[in-house]
Amino acid sequence: MGGEYRITGDKYPRMRRPRGRRRLVFAVIASAAALGLIGWGTLQLIDVFTGGGDRATAASSKAHCATGASPSATPTTAAAKALPEPGKITVNVFNATPRSGLAKKTADELKKRGFRIGDVGNATSEYDKKVKGVGILFGPEASLDTSLPVLGTQLADAERRTDAGRKGTAVDLIIGTGFKALTSKADADKALAELTGPAPTSTATKKNC
Repeated sequence: MGGEYRITGDKYPRMRRPRGRRRLVFAVIASAAALGLIGWGTLQLIDVFTGGGDRATAASSKAHCATGASPSATPTTAAAKALPEPGKITVNVFNATPRSGLAKKTADELKKRGFRIGDVGNATSEYDKKVKGVGILFGPEASLDTSLPVLGTQLADAERRTDAGRKGTAVDLIIGTGFKALTSKADADKALAELTGPAPTSTATKKNC
């Protein structure tokens, strides 16, 4: 080209985008991202301090209601244990100590407490002066979970033994050298009531959800 529009020299003008607009766009995007993060964090904090605990409690209650059970059990009564009454238990009382009259005295006390009394006398040579503890409660095998526990309430520390070959239902109380007296009547009655009384059981109750 010539004339007044002739380009001379080795430098040419270059077209560039204005830098101000690019910076403005970047600033707007960064501000929006920062505001978004701040808002999200605020919502999380509000959820923790207000709504989160309530929703967790509600979810726990809903799950608990689904099971239909209450956290506390309601006590009910079960059938009394099938144990014989003292009046249906025949007790033979034998003295294995050097002290005379002990068998009769003990038998009389057991009779006052409602037990039937069978034979009363000295222990056989198998046990005479050979029982070191307070005594031995001895009976047929079937008495282990029936008569012996009931008689055991009257002499709490006595040893219990059974014989599978023994006949009948009577049980023996063999008094040992450590014997001083039967368990006090008050304590024996309490132990007997706990042994034969109804046992509490737990049943779940359905909650109204």
